[in-house]
Amino acid sequence: MPYSAMPDEQLMLAYARGDAAAFDELYARHEGALFRFVRRLLGAPLAAQADEVFQDTWMRIVAARASFQPQGAAWRTWAFTIAHNLAMDRLRASGREVGVSARDDGEDPLDWIAATLDMTHPSSEDVAFWRAAGQQLLHCLDELPPAQRAAFLLHHEDGASVEDLAQRLGLQFETAKSRLRYALQKLRGCMRQYLDVLEQPS
Repeated sequence: MPYSAMPDEQLMLAYARGDAAAFDELYARHEGALFRFVRRLLGAPLAAQADEVFQDTWMRIVAARASFQPQGAAWRTWAFTIAHNLAMDRLRASGREVGVSARDDGEDPLDWIAATLDMTHPSSEDVAFWRAAGQQLLHCLDELPPAQRAAFLLHHEDGASVEDLAQRLGLQFETAKSRLRYALQKLRGCMRQYLDVLEQPS
C-alpha cells in the first residue's frame, strides 16, 4: 500500500518500526494544520516562539513513537492535543493571554464562517469583503478569554467534538459544551455586522 493511502495510525506504527519515509508522509500531511493551530493559539505576542513550539510538538511525537497505540483517539487528535498542551504551557510561562494572529501566507481566517454559509468559493467581488471580515474575525478571536479561544480553535482547526474537547482538556462534558457555546456566542455577536450583510436578501 502506498504511503499516501495509509491511515495516520498505520504510518505512525510503521515509523515506530523504523520506517522514516512513513514519518515523512505524516509530517507532510499535518505540517500546515499543526503550525496554523500553534501560531493562532500563541498569537502575535508570542509569534516568534511558534516555530519552537511547533518543533517541540514533533519532537514529542517522535519521542512517543514506541509507546503510541492506535486505540481511542485518532492520531491527529493525539497530535493536536500535544500541540495544545505545549502552547498553553508556553502561554502560562510567559504570563500572556492567548492571542490569535493571521498567518503570513495569506490563508483566509474566515474559512469556518464561509463554509457554514456555503460560501467556500466567494465571487471576485466578495474578495475585499472576506478580507475585511477575516481581519474582524481575528480581532474577535483575540477578545475571547484564553480557555474559550482554545476550545474554539480545537473545535474548528482540528474538528474536535464536544466529547473530544472534554477528554482532551480534562473537563466535564457540560463544561466543555458551555465553553464552546460561550465562545461561539461572543464571536457571533462580534461578527454580527458582517454576518448581517451576508444574511440580507439579494
